[in-house]
Amino acid sequence: MQAADFDYLLPPELIAQRPLPERSASRLLVVDGATGARRDGRFTDLPGLLAPGDLLVFNDTRVVPARLEGVKPTGGAVDMLLERPLEGLQALLHMRASKPLRPGQVVRTAGGEVVVEGRDEDLFRVRLPAPALEFFGRHGSVPLPPYIERAPDGEDSGRYQSVLARVPGAVAAPTASLHFDDALLARLDAAGVRRATVTLHVGAGTFQPMRSDRIEEHVMHAEWAELPAATVEAIAATRAAGGRIVAVGTTVVRTLESAPEPLAPWRGDTRLFIRPGHRWKVVDAMVTNFHLPRSTLLMLVSAFTGRETLLAAYAHAVEQRYRFFSYGDAMFLTLAPQAAGGSP
Repeated sequence: MQAADFDYLLPPELIAQRPLPERSASRLLVVDGATGARRDGRFTDLPGLLAPGDLLVFNDTRVVPARLEGVKPTGGAVDMLLERPLEGLQALLHMRASKPLRPGQVVRTAGGEVVVEGRDEDLFRVRLPAPALEFFGRHGSVPLPPYIERAPDGEDSGRYQSVLARVPGAVAAPTASLHFDDALLARLDAAGVRRATVTLHVGAGTFQPMRSDRIEEHVMHAEWAELPAATVEAIAATRAAGGRIVAVGTTVVRTLESAPEPLAPWRGDTRLFIRPGHRWKVVDAMVTNFHLPRSTLLMLVSAFTGRETLLAAYAHAVEQRYRFFSYGDAMFLTLAPQAAGGSP
């Protein structure tokens, strides 16, 4: 398949630049994967779409203030974005400068000197003045996505973070979870909907465009994930009772679908690229935001509902002036029968 098969027209003014005043005030487009039927609703309708005994699985990763500005001794500006902390004082960064950075290059920051030690594919391996999470936690800023065309402010430090965020390590938010607030979680609890978590530290590579027109040639960036034993047990109990596994976001989908068969706890890197033809193992329904044209995440949701159904839903969302991307509105999708019978 071609990347162009997953394109759509999006008026720039529909890209949400700020969050709504209330997390759960977003709109919700409900799409039935079996029939292609869709209806417009509100995110607060979610408890009515779920049944007692269904299991919502969240990503409990916490976004770190991963963006940092520095300067070379010559005065040239360097933009740095943490991709992954390593042991000790090392880390992998995205780094942009007017001229190529080389091993031994020193970049001065408000927190001390960052020294370039080498390359790891597209990333720079560096030595920091302090361990990465500590260093960026003190001196970094909120790493808003590139399509949000403004500088981060005080509101973003709270709102570009899920209320369930617990494990520091992400440089981008698992945005489907941004719609949940304490009141909605309490309603879901009262309705008998169960809850579990996984961890996937979202990397900046989630925003990188496809590098090949043929999607089969694309290689996903690696992201660290963990499926804990407690969540495996909760999934088994839900299945035994006839409930559904509902993933809150594509990061949860990738974590669950990366697991071994039969389902078992695991932790490590995943490069799983879910595209049409994927044989779905775990997920029955998902909550997700709208994704960029030609993106791997759009391909993932297309694999779940069927490409034509998904693109028709996106065309409807554009027509109805939904808000798109990280601070935008959401969808509730159920699995298409033909997707459940796909092959890897």
